Amino acid sequence: MFTQEDIEMYVNTYAIPWGINIAMAIVIFVLGRMVVGVIISMIGKIMSKSKYDPMLVDFLKSILNAILMLFVIVASLDQLGVDTTSLVAILGAAGLAIGLSLQDSLKNFAAGVMLLVFKPFRSGDFIEAGGTAGVVKKIGIFTSTMNTPDNKEIIVPNGKIYGDNIVNYSAMDTRRVDMTFGIGYGDDLLKAKNLLEQMVKEDERILPEPAPVVAVSSLGDSSVNFIVRPWVKKEDFWGVMWSFTENVKLRFDQEGISIPFPQMDVHLYKENEEQEESK
Repeated sequence: MFTQEDIEMYVNTYAIPWGINIAMAIVIFVLGRMVVGVIISMIGKIMSKSKYDPMLVDFLKSILNAILMLFVIVASLDQLGVDTTSLVAILGAAGLAIGLSLQDSLKNFAAGVMLLVFKPFRSGDFIEAGGTAGVVKKIGIFTSTMNTPDNKEIIVPNGKIYGDNIVNYSAMDTRRVDMTFGIGYGDDLLKAKNLLEQMVKEDERILPEPAPVVAVSSLGDSSVNFIVRPWVKKEDFWGVMWSFTENVKLRFDQEGISIPFPQMDVHLYKENEEQEESK
């Protein structure tokens, strides 16, 4: 049978201290959770005002929330008398093991964060990166999705994109079209040049500034080569290149200007007949 003194000793020695520790641990956890919620909310508002990608904001909020809540839980357990030193060591070792096993994934994650923060390209841009080219449809945390001109979907790891050159064809409002046309050495050079300049002026899609360039670029093996370099809006790039090339061929044909092409002359000899004649 427990005596009154035993009960008082039990209450004073165990019940009250444990009760206080449990109450303090609950208070620390509740207050800590509230403080973490306020911090996460403030960071989310700041990042949203900075026009960061919503996916990046949500992901960073989740990561930060997990880290801060881990500190709150450790503080609560420490209040209960749990040896948190060994717990932190175990968590650190587990984190290191997970990091080593997921090295490539973490590399893609870090690259995804950098792409979303610095924004070298956006959804809808036509880019060349990661060994492929296409229109960017989605920038994820680990991978980015692109559609090729022939409508194939390609999923590229962000680490491969960020670790190599990125060519963004949609970054600027204007682009320069580089074209080369050759004429025969017997054709009228000045006439061909005037025709090309006239065609450039007649095309409404070609911008007056910067001024287009029409000039003789080289004297080839079988042709005199002109460079034609007009500036156009980025959405008119391919249309101008294709239609202008076609129109040059048609116009040169009308004006009697030849466009040389490689030719090979083959001479056949009848060896037996030549030997008989020689005999």
